[in-house]
Amino acid sequence: MAKKRSFFERLTGAINTEDGGFLDEIEPTAKGKASTRREREEEWMGEEAEAAQLTVDMYQTPDDIVIKTIVAGVAPDELDISITREMVTITGRREHMEDVLNDDYFHRELYWGAFSRTILLPEEIDVELAEATEKHGVLTIRLPKIDKKKQTKLSVKSG
Repeated sequence: MAKKRSFFERLTGAINTEDGGFLDEIEPTAKGKASTRREREEEWMGEEAEAAQLTVDMYQTPDDIVIKTIVAGVAPDELDISITREMVTITGRREHMEDVLNDDYFHRELYWGAFSRTILLPEEIDVELAEATEKHGVLTIRLPKIDKKKQTKLSVKSG
């Protein structure tokens, strides 16, 4: 059974060798045929379950929990944000639109393909008042905290 590739290996297309180094361009396959980075990339890109993980900043204000992440190259309507009182999941896909021959690249470091991130929240939020905005490739999600200390008076109706 083939060993699952690390996030670094999937992201860069490198292959970890047994001596701890990384091979970058050509790697023999089990059948003895050499495969290029592009072929390996296409192979692992087809594995939808292995989406790249977004990096995020998360902080709080007195009233909100704020999550920021970079989503450059992704249209806002192509993002899927699922929210519960305790968790946020952001998923999407960054499409590579150019058709450049593999031999024409000097460097390939950008990530293209599916990405996802699930974040457990440090406290409950009001799902109905949550907002998401995107500006200059930065997604900002503002999640209002639930005020558990808030009290209201309840009037009793006679019936």
